[in-house]
Amino acid sequence: MYQYTDFDRQLVHQRAAQYRDQLERRLDGRLLEDEFKPLRLQNGWYVQRFAPMLRVAVPYGEVSSQQLRVLARIAREFDHKEDHDTTHAVAGLAEIGTLPDRCAHFTTRQNLQFNWIPLQRSADVMDLLATVDMHGIQTSGNCIRNITSDALAGIAVDEVADPRPFAEILRQWSTLHPEFAFLPRKFKIAITGAREDRAATAWHDLGLRLLRNVDGDLGFQVRVGGGMGRTPIIGSVIREFLPWHQVLNYLEAVVRAYNRFGRRDNKYKARIKILVKAEGQAFTDQVEVEYRAIVEQDGAPHTITQAELDRVSASFVPPALNCDRKSADAKIAHILKAAAEDDLEFGRWLTQNVKPHQNPDLRAVTLSFKRLGSAPGDATADQLDRAADLAEQFSAGEARVTHEQNLLLPWVRCDQLPELWREARRLSLAKPNIGLLTDMIACPGGDFCDLANARSLPIAQALIARYQDLDELHDLGEIDLHISGCINSCGHHHSGHIGILGVDKDGQEWYQVTLGGSDGTRLSGEAVPGKVIGPSFAAAEVADVVEALLDTYRLQRTEHETFTTTLQRVGLDPFKQAANSVRVVTARTPAVV
Repeated sequence: MYQYTDFDRQLVHQRAAQYRDQLERRLDGRLLEDEFKPLRLQNGWYVQRFAPMLRVAVPYGEVSSQQLRVLARIAREFDHKEDHDTTHAVAGLAEIGTLPDRCAHFTTRQNLQFNWIPLQRSADVMDLLATVDMHGIQTSGNCIRNITSDALAGIAVDEVADPRPFAEILRQWSTLHPEFAFLPRKFKIAITGAREDRAATAWHDLGLRLLRNVDGDLGFQVRVGGGMGRTPIIGSVIREFLPWHQVLNYLEAVVRAYNRFGRRDNKYKARIKILVKAEGQAFTDQVEVEYRAIVEQDGAPHTITQAELDRVSASFVPPALNCDRKSADAKIAHILKAAAEDDLEFGRWLTQNVKPHQNPDLRAVTLSFKRLGSAPGDATADQLDRAADLAEQFSAGEARVTHEQNLLLPWVRCDQLPELWREARRLSLAKPNIGLLTDMIACPGGDFCDLANARSLPIAQALIARYQDLDELHDLGEIDLHISGCINSCGHHHSGHIGILGVDKDGQEWYQVTLGGSDGTRLSGEAVPGKVIGPSFAAAEVADVVEALLDTYRLQRTEHETFTTTLQRVGLDPFKQAANSVRVVTARTPAVV
């Protein structure tokens, strides 16, 4: 993991002290709310439906066991819903008593959120975060947000180059960048070094993909203008190959062009995707003009030197682990084969939750935070503490927040897999469902978010409850199900094989269903938005609609076909008919009084 320098640490502590002064001036009336709002947002503090929400940055997903323990402490000591007046709950949206507190929520952008911290205690939380090099800087606002990456960065077997040093250099370059503090809208960057796009770079404002040209030189493919929300758009490639040392100069040109020409009169049309779509080649041409000026006139001030790359890369050297390389292959293969044959659940866990590693003696293991009775991605204070224990015991003190709202342990010795599985199972973190239907993505929805039109969490829980049978889940195979509570798409419904979007109809919760979306991974093929299969469904119908879709898949599939390949072969019509039949049956069924 990257180790903060004295400069990094000083910046974070100064920022926390600055925020405490701003908060004190707000609480004693010297700052009005309109004056304080942009200041708190710059530090990750929102005001949601019932209470403030803090978004903590986890750059490119890496988190240490020490940081997990501080996050657990914050959840335990500060995240209390009883500290808030919830007597004015919005009718039909939230039952306050059932909403979780004393927990953190992993997001699709590898951040972490708290939903119940009182604003008057927020400065104490910022001080605590600073003790472990954490903060909320640029997790909100019209600026360059948290840089995301592949959770398998640095260990993936299909990796061309490790993207983490570049992600860290991007973080340092973009943090409090004075020219880009007030962009037309937020700006999200994703970076990957692998052949399979697990970072969903095509869905970002700017996506970077490391590759080598025919001469073996390392560089980036650059995509611009991807995004979800009201207008789902796949990013356009504007540079097929950019030498790695020029990436900051080129990004400065991209963001400068956006800052200059992006719309500021309408926030719904202010994202860079709208500008790129409207201007087409003219936008690319403008970026190239800016880039040439930066290189030729300004002297390419942000060129990354080999010495700087080496300095940052030194933080990402694999940990020293005690692996018996001579006997490992035969010994490990024997242990795992015997254990898997002896226990079906362990064998499934090995298949779903354990991934190969660049080091053949190691594996990457995902801890599942998708379970009955809990919102997808929620981690209690105790679970955060126990995850820290697992990271220290089995993964050199490091974990990764995944795009799918789980935690990944990147440095697990193969001979420790049985012991890790037993410990994770004891903590209810070993469900062998990674990549399957119940490993769904879901935003907090109307239970917490002011922007949401409908609840996401009850829909997620209804589906998790219906699909508890592991035999059925494994028979269905790999299916990405994504749920968003509103068109802002924080649950990434556009990229789900099955996407569910909450919509408002005359004050009632309804849900639109899409099929065939993809985030660009090997399983799904090229990134593409899903297609709507008809009018929206009532909340009570959604689980039945999903079941009808899956029954149709079972009937239509051939041997070895996945949900997506069957959908691509037979088309949407059989699935549309099955989904709409649920609405007909529901409409004809008399209500139970």
